[in-house]
Amino acid sequence: MDRVRIMPVLELLTSSGFGSLLGMRHALEPDHLAAVSTLVSRERSSMKAALLGVCWGIGHTFGLIVVGAVLVFLRAELPPRIADFFELLVAIMLIVLGSRAVLQAVRQGPAHLHTHAFAVHRHSGLPAHVHIGTWTLARRPLLIGAVHGLAGSGALTALVLTTLPSTGARLTYMALFGLGSTVGMAALSGLLGWPLARLGAHHAVARGVSLAVGAMSVVLGLFWGYPLLGRLF
Repeated sequence: MDRVRIMPVLELLTSSGFGSLLGMRHALEPDHLAAVSTLVSRERSSMKAALLGVCWGIGHTFGLIVVGAVLVFLRAELPPRIADFFELLVAIMLIVLGSRAVLQAVRQGPAHLHTHAFAVHRHSGLPAHVHIGTWTLARRPLLIGAVHGLAGSGALTALVLTTLPSTGARLTYMALFGLGSTVGMAALSGLLGWPLARLGAHHAVARGVSLAVGAMSVVLGLFWGYPLLGRLF
């Protein structure tokens, strides 16, 4: 086969694999850790915690690809003010999530039951969810992931526009980057859920974890958002 035909394929395969690995590393960034920690801090099952991570990853990939695809087709970069606005949304979200976790830990509301058709669910302040047929997706992690995807779309698009030769390669890279983020966050959430499931039997310890995670999220949100306010306003 002609070398000219082989090289773009090899370049796409190499860059796509690299994109997946970068996506997994991307899941470990502080704002992602803080956001997902507030979600899984009240989980009592590592499997359920991992599923929350998957929902975050789906939302993250969706936000990333929607904005990224538009920029790729336009061959444009995200304007700095819009990028800063998306970052500010992340900061506000961290503050809201952290405040919610602290309030939940203080109030410790009782569990309640509700039904969907023939299914009965017990909730104790867990993230709201959406039923799509037999599938259940956590609404809050989806939205949180989507906001993070919007915030990261500008930098990722700038990277693929300068390194990859074709629109197909750029979109594939972004999709695999999102897949890597989903896998990384699912694994991380599952690992976090394992000790939390055991600490959950100790009410005071579980409450302390929620307070600590919530406070950390609020502090990070304030630290993240303050310079953005100066640039935007």
